[in-house]
Amino acid sequence: GSGDGGGGGNAGGDVRPVGRSSPPFSRLVYPLPEPGGLGVHYTLDLGGGAKFGPDVQWVDVIEYSVDATRADSFYSAVRRYWPSLPDGALVPSYCGIRPKLVGPGEPDADFVVQGEADHGVAGLVNLFGIGSPRLTSSLAVAE
Repeated sequence: GSGDGGGGGNAGGDVRPVGRSSPPFSRLVYPLPEPGGLGVHYTLDLGGGAKFGPDVQWVDVIEYSVDATRADSFYSAVRRYWPSLPDGALVPSYCGIRPKLVGPGEPDADFVVQGEADHGVAGLVNLFGIGSPRLTSSLAVAE
């Protein structure tokens, strides 16, 4: 896609690693997507650890602390595919902000690629709205 990269809103999201020595799954787990995101998914890291998240919470104020009041909804999202998740098994870790091209309740938008002709800066390419896993798995975008 192409366009102006206009903002639609910011989606915050908590990430919670599994506080145990052996991960509960040996592969990535992606539930059905939810509005604004992929759903609370499960990923493995290169160090052998595992984490769930992020969830989606539309925010007006940029805040990078984990919201403890969202723990119940986070556990509920994970229990859709891991029903035996023990209480207290997830460790609050970090929160990130994902700028979105469209706001809550709006239909998904295509991504935006801006080059020098759009912004006048030689060698700069802006990539907006290319959520995971599209950007991390697309060799065509990398070229």
